[in-house]
Amino acid sequence: MAEKEKKNFVLMEDGKDTNVVFSNAQPRGAALKAANRGFTDIKLRERGTKRVHVFEGKRVQVKAPIKRPKWLPDLVWKAVVAKKGVEHI
Repeated sequence: MAEKEKKNFVLMEDGKDTNVVFSNAQPRGAALKAANRGFTDIKLRERGTKRVHVFEGKRVQVKAPIKRPKWLPDLVWKAVVAKKGVEHI
């Protein structure tokens, strides 16, 4: 089974690139990583293209799975994102 090629997505704030980069095959996966770090207004510029993927993200606490390791607490954080669109620069 061939593994998908990972892309690099640069987090943008105030219309400018930051030094935060997330790697994933899909922009949604990179947005989930950003949301898990606490970012809510997520704009990810795909390196090598002129596309900016726009997401809205948050973290919510949910119950851990029943078959969890003993060290995992009862409540865990889960990232949630919703895609708002794609901008072109």
